[in-house]
Amino acid sequence: MDRFAARTGRHYRLFDYVGAPDAERVIVMMGSGAGAVEETVEQLLQQGEKVGLLKVRLFRPFAAEAFISALPKTVQSLAVLDRTKEPGSLGEPLYLDVVTALSEARTAGSTDSQIVPRVIGGRYGLASKEFTPAMARAIFDELKGSKPKNHFTVGIHDDVTHTSLDYDPKFSTEDPGTVRALFYGLGSDGTVGANKNSIKIIGKNTDNYAQGYFVYDSKKAGSVTVSHLRFGPRPIRSSYLITRASFVACHQFQFLERMDVLDCAEPGATFLLNAPIGADEVWGHLPQSVQEVIIQKKLKFYLIDGYKVARETGMGNRINTIMQTCFFAISGVLPREQAIEAIKGAIRETYGKRGEAVVSKNFVAVDHTLSHLQQVTVPAAANSRLRVLPPVPERAPAFVRDVIGPMISGRGDDLPVSAMPVDGTFPTGTAMWEKRNIAQQIPVWDEQICIQCGKCVLVCPHAVIRAKVYDALLLGNAPEGFKSEKPRWREFESLRYTLQVSPEDCTGCELCVEVCPVKSKSEAKHKAINMQPQAPLRERESANWDFFTHLPETGRNQLSHSQVKDVQLLEPLFEFSGACAGCGETPYIKLLTQLFGDRLMIANATGCSSIYGGNLPTTPYTLNSLGRGPAWSNSLFEDNAEFGLGMRLAVDQQAAYARELVARLAAQLGDSLASGLLNAEQSSEAGIEAQRERLAELKKKIATLDSPEARDLLAIADALVRKSVWLVGGDGWAYDIGAGGLDHVLGSGMNVNVLVLDTEVYSNTGGQMSKATPRGAVAKFATGGKHAGKKDLAMEAISYGSVYVARVAMGGSDTHTVKTFLEAEAYNGPSLIIAYSHCIAHGYDMSQGMAQQKAAVLSGYWPLMRYDPELRAAGKNPFQLDSRAPSIPFKQYAYQEARYTMLARSNPEAARELLHLAQEDVDRQWRVYSSRAGTTEAAESPDSGSPTAALVTLQPVAAGGEKK
Repeated sequence: MDRFAARTGRHYRLFDYVGAPDAERVIVMMGSGAGAVEETVEQLLQQGEKVGLLKVRLFRPFAAEAFISALPKTVQSLAVLDRTKEPGSLGEPLYLDVVTALSEARTAGSTDSQIVPRVIGGRYGLASKEFTPAMARAIFDELKGSKPKNHFTVGIHDDVTHTSLDYDPKFSTEDPGTVRALFYGLGSDGTVGANKNSIKIIGKNTDNYAQGYFVYDSKKAGSVTVSHLRFGPRPIRSSYLITRASFVACHQFQFLERMDVLDCAEPGATFLLNAPIGADEVWGHLPQSVQEVIIQKKLKFYLIDGYKVARETGMGNRINTIMQTCFFAISGVLPREQAIEAIKGAIRETYGKRGEAVVSKNFVAVDHTLSHLQQVTVPAAANSRLRVLPPVPERAPAFVRDVIGPMISGRGDDLPVSAMPVDGTFPTGTAMWEKRNIAQQIPVWDEQICIQCGKCVLVCPHAVIRAKVYDALLLGNAPEGFKSEKPRWREFESLRYTLQVSPEDCTGCELCVEVCPVKSKSEAKHKAINMQPQAPLRERESANWDFFTHLPETGRNQLSHSQVKDVQLLEPLFEFSGACAGCGETPYIKLLTQLFGDRLMIANATGCSSIYGGNLPTTPYTLNSLGRGPAWSNSLFEDNAEFGLGMRLAVDQQAAYARELVARLAAQLGDSLASGLLNAEQSSEAGIEAQRERLAELKKKIATLDSPEARDLLAIADALVRKSVWLVGGDGWAYDIGAGGLDHVLGSGMNVNVLVLDTEVYSNTGGQMSKATPRGAVAKFATGGKHAGKKDLAMEAISYGSVYVARVAMGGSDTHTVKTFLEAEAYNGPSLIIAYSHCIAHGYDMSQGMAQQKAAVLSGYWPLMRYDPELRAAGKNPFQLDSRAPSIPFKQYAYQEARYTMLARSNPEAARELLHLAQEDVDRQWRVYSSRAGTTEAAESPDSGSPTAALVTLQPVAAGGEKK
């Protein structure tokens, strides 16, 4: 340890003690929480208290002699803190070691202390709960008592077992010389990235110490982020969140409506707001409570319209550079010119690989920012009629209001233990109550030119665009401005049709607008659905949405589930998830719930689909009006396929036992009912509905029977309705970590369906390379471009000959996608659908996601295909190639994405070689697929000029796209 100190300058012992040499009360702990306790010790020492902290540097093997030696001989009471809970044990691990060490030392007579310290143990920081100096102070105070509480907890309000210690949250050890800044942003707006750069800039360009900590909620891009930055002239040990901020920045104006962003602002602090309003008007647009805080705390108030600057400088929705520039300009931590120079240096370091155009746009944004930054003159009185909205509507169920609501607003840590469900069960369908209001613009329907094709409904990642047909009489109570049109269905022509958007749930991704095929003949760029600013429309469209949701759903057996136009009328049972704006995965999951949701069982592999599908506090999987919805459960990467197979085996076993019981009780149930239940045809919606009607009759008859068989049958009767079991996950699961299990399940012959959401990287963990990553693409662990080709999972599965296999891309063909889902589910055996899923990690505007999917198909990189083993029995080729021969070169598709173009800029020679090999991969794959399908189309590069595959000769291509 001395050699380590000589090399690093950091000195550690087995146990490090800080505090009074004659301390009477000592806390023993290990880990980062020691920083908060050390701050507390320093402040209490100044007040004359005899306290100390013993930091454990090596836990196991526990050095008992070194521990005894490190303790002050005057110690009278010890509190041992563990950040773990071991039910069934007499105490937590560190507590037990300390008690044992003291006891054995006393027995052996190896301590010269005349005092036998009293030892209590406690838990802190579980579930990422805060541990602050105020809590440490409460522990020291507890040690003063004659009977201090043993096995206590701190940081929670335990009103059930009453183990928690009370503490004064106002107690603070914050150094007044340390600048403490809070930044409220939106995931993907760049706030966190900019603040990480700010920490580096301050650390490199000043003598200040700097600290950054970043809090995220459980959503993907589009989540609320809070950045906590400290910097000052002295070392910073504060291992807890800022509660007294000298600078607060709110990067999203809509946060003021639902969050108390100024709660932590200390008197005289600086407040920076990004708002689409001028300095002379903004005061009237603030909620009254915000105005009151600004006045009472005498905050210095600055304003900028960051999104306006971003639009004017070509930055799109990225305001990070703009807001970072404002922070340095206002805070004065660096001279303005030096700060701008440092910011530009960080921009070049961060974005240099993305090309000079990206760097230049950021530079222009920096230069234009200061002229738009304004200080707001604060009036003497609050005069707003606006109020901060509750986190969830008042009409929400009690549990949603009282438990989920505080979690949404960031106050979940204040909930008492008694508020938590005893069995840990949370209700489903709660995402509908979380109105995030994160879209700057939302789609607006032009009913006059809409052809009601349903494409916008199909591609919407968050199910915020819905369509219904309904009786015109229901419009009698419609809100003013509610739109409707005559349906373009012959069978529904006497009804009315409405396409409605939920303004507060929309993320503003624009996928719907991009896929809309209708263009106005009189107005350029005007479509049947168009983006407009959300704020002026919110109140009206929210009322329209509420009315729309109460309109009846169309009967499922009235619709053709194979037609995209009809699918738009099927109710989605996956809605308003926390997925990224423009997500390429969730449209497939939403479609899954539309087609099979009321009898769907999902085994989900850990990844993006578990984060947006099963996170807290809200759940996007929901129920229909009959109380039916998907059953969803998550498993790990390595065993999700086996987990899903277990679901199938359980369902089949329950169904078999239910059928056995029906046969046994046939005489009492009636032969007709028993025969109907046992011989039900359930390949169609009508057949499933008929079986459910028989099931309802069965339950009525069972209620009149009193026998063990009847009770068993009642418990499992629902298994008589056909279940649709799906294994869902990403390419990291299916191609890599869970590949062995998936192969086992596909080879089992069992009736399970597999949906692989192929983003071609580990999207959830930051974009690491997987075996699905294509050759030439840049990813983490492949910064020089992936040198190996993409694994062909489809052909691996086809090799069994008994697996239904398909590759789909919704942007390539939505009709093909819908048809494939139906065929896979109908196939009585294992099925595998590999779905092209565009992702923010690919590096382009997600509004173009479906267009990029189409380009992948046109280039031949992602051929649409189906392999249906049942066709073989009919004397047909089971391999069906559903897309045409490549019509554009691979480069035309690939070089729309930063994951490819980054390499062309950083290493043009390697990029040319990998692009050449990637084109060969495409050509080779097309030859194999077209051969299997028995097609006669030539397999060649579209720009090669070669008439046959055998004569293909590709030339190296330069980064700029010109042949050498």
